[in-house]
Amino acid sequence: MKELISYNYQIELRHYIYFLAVAQQLHFRKAAEKLCISQPGLSTQIRQMEELLGVQLFTRDKKKVALTTEGEFLKKEVVFLLSHLRQTKKQLYLMKRGQLGEIRIGFLGSAMQNVVPDLILKLKEQYPKINASLDELSNTAQLEALQKDQLDLGFVRLGTVPKSFEIRPVLTDTFSLVVPESFHLNETNFKGMHQVAKESFIFFAKDYSPYYYDMVVSICNDAGFQPKVTHKSVHGQTVYRLIENGLGLAIVPTSLKYGFDMKVRFIKLKKIKQRAVLSVVWKKDNRNPVLKQCLNLLLAKKA
Repeated sequence: MKELISYNYQIELRHYIYFLAVAQQLHFRKAAEKLCISQPGLSTQIRQMEELLGVQLFTRDKKKVALTTEGEFLKKEVVFLLSHLRQTKKQLYLMKRGQLGEIRIGFLGSAMQNVVPDLILKLKEQYPKINASLDELSNTAQLEALQKDQLDLGFVRLGTVPKSFEIRPVLTDTFSLVVPESFHLNETNFKGMHQVAKESFIFFAKDYSPYYYDMVVSICNDAGFQPKVTHKSVHGQTVYRLIENGLGLAIVPTSLKYGFDMKVRFIKLKKIKQRAVLSVVWKKDNRNPVLKQCLNLLLAKKA
């Protein structure tokens, strides 16, 4: 026990900051320049840290620097630690100014149609002393940011999440086929997706939302064809601009028809089983004191 107390006491915050700089750069000279310290001094600090921890964090030779398995693990933990310390400092600053704190929200573009704006308005009305910051990110990027304590809430289209997260549906939407305004099909003569089997399609990029991508493919598969995907994007406006210019069709959540003034037509897919589900996700052990108020506002009608 005495050894543990002594060991913990000797590790200081600067060690972690220096370690992370080298772990990110994988180059001692570049890391030293970033930290504004000498390269020999940085090397000494890293060796001291390795001695105190009793593990090797880097492998070094004349050609390259690489993280060991222990170093990779520590890098993830230090990113979380420093992110949490920065947010703690910011929360204290806000509290000193009479605020309750800040909620950091990640979202997909489609969540901006109604869910996120509604939450922000409710926060302003019921908790005016809670600041909200917004960051548009892909599903994967949101989970990574939540894990690193860089976000408190995320709005995603995912079927499952890791066990360290909670996920709840907040909006279930239908899908619509988006076609050029001059296209031969409309709400009246559209009978099913089989009618567009030979058309080109524009999809939201798979790495932006694999779950959503696969669901859209399944809509086409259920109609008996594999979609010919000629273009991909992560922005609704880009997708609609491509459709407007006759470069393909798209299948999107119906709520994405609002907020755009473009020469495209939406045909709701009424006879399919698939639904576009938007969910809120957060880390189970998130310690942000204002998270509970935000979840109460968001999930009050979902209970």
